Amino acid sequence: MEVSLRHVTKENYEAVCELDVEKTQEDYVACNMWSLVESMFNEGHESRAIYANDEPIGFLMWVRETTEKISIWRFMVDQKHQKKGIGRKALNLSLAEIRLVSDLKKIEICYNPKNPVAKDFYSDFGFIEVGMDEEDEDMLAVINID
Repeated sequence: MEVSLRHVTKENYEAVCELDVEKTQEDYVACNMWSLVESMFNEGHESRAIYANDEPIGFLMWVRETTEKISIWRFMVDQKHQKKGIGRKALNLSLAEIRLVSDLKKIEICYNPKNPVAKDFYSDFGFIEVGMDEEDEDMLAVINID
């Protein structure tokens, strides 16, 4: 199965909006439709559809918060395609694309500390927990770029 990231376009946005996580994951993931609206009307937001072969099966969005920092705000794989290694491939692809940004010093991600798989999953990619976010709701983890 070939996994790729593609821009969200008028041809695929509806399919991206229809993707869903499992019921037990809904509290941890924002709505794709809301995220797409957010990315269309705010500077520095990049959204990508995650494809398996030619089918959109997930969604990613990251934000260039400063010239030196990018934050991954959204990351989901549809419930029918989880536990197949697609998320790992997609996150590797997104990190490779993000690392191409000039002057980048830090990539960060936040996740609910009650999410049972997030810490181990993100640490496998080099994210190191640095504490709770400003609202004291989500765990903040970073990759420092040398």
